[in-house]
Amino acid sequence: MRLPFTHEQFLDVFGAFNSAWWPAALVLWVLSALALYALARRRAGARPLFALLALHWAWSGAVYHLASFAPINPAAKLFSALFLAQAGLFAWFALRPGSATFAWGAAPRRWLSIGFALYALAYPLLGMAIGLRWPRMPAFAVPCPTTLLTVGLLLALEPRRLRGLAVIPVLWALVGGTAAFALGIVSDLALFLGAACLVAYAAAPRLFERRAG
Repeated sequence: MRLPFTHEQFLDVFGAFNSAWWPAALVLWVLSALALYALARRRAGARPLFALLALHWAWSGAVYHLASFAPINPAAKLFSALFLAQAGLFAWFALRPGSATFAWGAAPRRWLSIGFALYALAYPLLGMAIGLRWPRMPAFAVPCPTTLLTVGLLLALEPRRLRGLAVIPVLWALVGGTAAFALGIVSDLALFLGAACLVAYAAAPRLFERRAG
């Protein structure tokens, strides 16, 4: 993949983004951790979870893609539009009482959902583990960890609501995963697995409810 920017320019964007917006990213990280804790305790309502996802996608679309990434990548404006559209979808469900249910079901869906969600929360540490250094690194509240968190939560969603909500996350997972090869962000390769899991869950949800043994 040939990109319209260099690896150093890419990291410079994160350096400026993280330096300016780290308090907001920290708040989103804490809210996400609390949401997962509530889901684990079976106290998480669908509307707050959809609202959290809407906030994540709107933030990545407006503040990262449009305000931060667009100066070095013309495609970022299109990415921003897609992320804002996805935020609108999540917001629509957040405003509809009883629109859906989130619950960790049987294995293997439970463990995949938990795994992707925890992977997203650990994303800053994974970046450091592959040699990146703060602030010039993707940390949190940016598109790839947002998508990984979304994969985790959508795998906890009842499958009848999944299909329309999974299209843009799957598309971005493919874009971000492909870019990972060119940019050396190997932690983003998990996006390919996330896309595969969402597509498979939408197509054959029963396969994800089989208990081991």
